[in-house]
Order: sequence, then C-alpha cells, then structure tokens
Amino acid sequence: MTDSIAPETLTTDDLDAQTLSRSLLHWYQASGRDLPWRKTRDPYKIWISEIMLQQTQVKTVIPYFDRWLQRFPTLSDLAAADLQSVLKAWEGLGYYARARNLHRSAIVLVEQFSGQFPETLEDALTLPGIGRTTAGGILSAAFNAPLAILDGNVKRVLARLINLCVPPNRAMPYLWEISQSLVPLHQGRDFNQALMDLGATVCLPRQPNCGICPWNSACKSYNLGIQNHRPMTESKAPLPHKIIGVAVIWSPKGDEILIDRRKPEGLLGGLWEFPGGKVEAGETIPDCIQREIQEELGIVIAVEEKLMTIDHAYTHFKVTLNVHHCRYVSGEPQTLECDEIKWVTLAQLDEYPFPKANIQIIQALQQLGPRTAIDADGVSSDG
Repeated sequence: MTDSIAPETLTTDDLDAQTLSRSLLHWYQASGRDLPWRKTRDPYKIWISEIMLQQTQVKTVIPYFDRWLQRFPTLSDLAAADLQSVLKAWEGLGYYARARNLHRSAIVLVEQFSGQFPETLEDALTLPGIGRTTAGGILSAAFNAPLAILDGNVKRVLARLINLCVPPNRAMPYLWEISQSLVPLHQGRDFNQALMDLGATVCLPRQPNCGICPWNSACKSYNLGIQNHRPMTESKAPLPHKIIGVAVIWSPKGDEILIDRRKPEGLLGGLWEFPGGKVEAGETIPDCIQREIQEELGIVIAVEEKLMTIDHAYTHFKVTLNVHHCRYVSGEPQTLECDEIKWVTLAQLDEYPFPKANIQIIQALQQLGPRTAIDADGVSSDG
C-alpha cells in the first residue's frame, strides 16, 4: 500500500481474510435480515431488488419490489411492457433513470441473451445501469459468484476496519482490493449479504454498535477509539436551491388539466408533470409561469390564486415549487420542450407517472375537485 492512502492504515497483508470471513458468516447465520429477495435464486428478481436498493432504504423498497413482481413477474413481461407502465410502477421511488435502464436492459436481455441474465461480470457490465457493485451483488446472490461489492455500507465498514485515513472515494481501487480479498471462493452469496447487513444494522453511520460487531477485535478504528470519525468525509458545498413556478392549467370549463411528458433524458425523463420552470432574477412567480408556459407550450394563460408551496430535495439540489391555478386563454398547445401534451380529468391523473413532488399537487387537486366553469373575464359561471 502507498503512503498516499495513509501510513497508519492497514494493508491487505495485515488482514486475516479467512478469520474475518468466517466470523462474519457465523454472525450472519444468527443475525442476518429476512428479506424477500433472499428467498429466491431467480436472477431477474435479484436484479430488480439490486437496482431498487441503489440509494434507497430496504423498508422503502420491499413494497415496491412486491408490487413490481405482481405487475412484471418475469423478465419477458418487463421487456414487453411500454415505458410508461414501467415508470408508473416505479412512481415515488425516485432516481427514475433506474427504471428506464431496467426497461432497456430487459429488452437487451431478450434480444441478445435469450432472455437470460448473464453469469459473467463482463457481460453483466454491458447492461444499462449496472456497475461493478450492482453486478457483483446480482451475480453473487444469483450464482454464488465470488465477486466483491462496494456500496455505501461496505465502504463504511471497510474504511473503519482498516482505519482509512482519506475519504473512501479517494481510495476506491484499494477498497476494491480489500473487498475482493475477503470474499470466500465458494460463499460469495452469503458473504456479500452478510457484509451489507453488517453495514446496515451494526456498523451504522452514527453511533455504530461496535459491541456486537463480529469484527470489533480486528477493527483498527474501533481499537483506536475513533470509529465515530471514520470514514472521513469530503467537505461539501451547500446544495443549489432552485425556485420553480408551476402551472395547474385548467380548461375553459374547469373540468380538465393540461399536463406534459418530459423528454426521455435527464433526471425525471419520461415522466409527466405540471408545466413550469425556474424563476429568473427579478422575476415574479406569476411572470415566470406565464413566460415558461409560452416557451414550453406556446399558449397564453392567466395565472390565478396559489394552490400550494412544496419543498423537495434531490441528491444534488433542492427545489421550492410555487404552484398556481391557471386559466387557459388562447393558443394551440405545442410540444416545444416536451414529448407529449394531454388534457386530462382529475381522476385520470392517477393513470400517469409523475415525479414524487407532483404527487402532492395531485392529492391537493383531487381533494378540491374540478373548478367551476370560468368565463372569458375570469368570473365563475355560478358566481
């Protein structure tokens, strides 16, 4: 190991891999979690679980996993589905590129791999959305392959075990070497599941339960009393905060709402939304909404009362959605910056996949019900 990692960090030569593996597997037999995807060896089901678990907690994933398999029980079912159905099944789980990649990969697997998940790391890595950790997780769980994994939990466990004195992302090749050195040749499945469970239930980000850890005697950070200071972290800049104006555009009769479908690329690609956009410097919310709707859809609207304000955080930025009721005035809606436009009723909104923040808008609208018919002067017909 080089001095660039840190001279006080353990090396692979310092680790008794056989003893560590044996103690972890013994602990796993008694303390491993009972999770639905561990009751199968079906590569398709394991693949779905691994993708859902990327950056998402187990308790959140379980109901999505169960519903997904009811909707798409086999790889062929997923490949044959349309993308909108896939996105709707994923709705609320976030990181929608995962769902798009699952759909693309299913088609590739049917067309190029005879509908079978590949058993080699090289082939698995050719599939959209699958990196080394995900591939290792799938192949070890499905085929007992002795392949390393290195997700966030595992990085934390290993960084503490060896007392890594730099942030993990600065030592990835070395951490991969450590992780691979620990995997038993014939017990890849159980070892990787055990390692993930250790990070998820014992070696916690804050206040780890070191007293019950099977690796505490070998853990250098624990024995130095600095486990709460490992892994080291990078200093982070404040998350950018975007102020967004959002339009709920009602038809002249007040019984339909205009929604549009985003282009397939990007963070929320392929999802439906209430149109709008970022507020520019010196611009009011109503002015922003009118401008954005003219630029995106080519129509004129009247911005009316505020419906709600929603704060939502993504991984790399935060948004505040300022949502207003709006009245369609004139012009023919055009797909200038989107893929599709539809007028839909409140009841029909549930049929379309929306970003998580938009679900709150739908719920608020459905509680209010349709608006009364509005005349050309903006006066309700019953008023």
